[in-house]
Amino acid sequence: MISETQKWKAGERAAAAKLSSPKGLFKKGRGIVLGSILPVVLLIAWELAAKAGLLAPHLLPAPSVILEKIISMYRDGSLFGHVSITLTRVFLGFAIGTGAAVVIGAVVGYAKTAEQLLDPLFQAVRSIPSLAWVPLFILWMGIGEPSKISLIAVGVFFPVYLNIVAGIQGVDRKLIEVGKIYQLSPFQLTKRIILPAALPSFITGMRSGLGLGWMFVVAAELMGASEGLGYLLVVGQNTYSPDTVIASILLFAVLGKVTDAILKWIEYRSLKWQDSISNQA
Repeated sequence: MISETQKWKAGERAAAAKLSSPKGLFKKGRGIVLGSILPVVLLIAWELAAKAGLLAPHLLPAPSVILEKIISMYRDGSLFGHVSITLTRVFLGFAIGTGAAVVIGAVVGYAKTAEQLLDPLFQAVRSIPSLAWVPLFILWMGIGEPSKISLIAVGVFFPVYLNIVAGIQGVDRKLIEVGKIYQLSPFQLTKRIILPAALPSFITGMRSGLGLGWMFVVAAELMGASEGLGYLLVVGQNTYSPDTVIASILLFAVLGKVTDAILKWIEYRSLKWQDSISNQA
């Protein structure tokens, strides 16, 4: 008989063959082209409207002006510093927030008593706006990196936590009973049934948490930062430079999209065993 591991490996090889086939490559390229149409059209319309004088340059400069600003920051070396420090803050906050959410969410998802004890508090704290944490973290940790990373971790924590709890509690009870019938140990039950069933919700929570991490980093970099894309926003506001402000916003959008695409690729690789619409060739 063919073991489950052999079946899974055969399915993985078939999925990889589909992706690398001409049809799979065409589908992937088609998706990239379709996803690029609307941004390109908007940029062209924006440029034409600015050149025609329909947009005030001191309020909304043309994309070419903003591109020149980004290129000038790249040439003087400041762009890499701002981007790297923001990426570092988001990565550390994301790692800490996700790690805490995995541990606490697993406990709350498995144990009903833990849910009754902890979940009401987390639901109340989740409603606190991000900017409300800023003065408190400054009082506790000053304006250094710990306060900024902690603020991002708080933003990442809640969507990951909620999705982990929902994923674990949403596992079909009949699957658990089947595992017990086959006398699986608690570790085997978790590895073979609970984790695969909860994995889609977990990865969705990671993507949502990463998106909030990019939002919270702006608030974090308002706390006395001297580097970062959020700092550039403040500089652009204080110097009345809309090109700097919009360049920072566009860089946030690009970096956010790239990091989300990485998580989406991880999601695809992790969930290739699912017989879903997104995995069809």
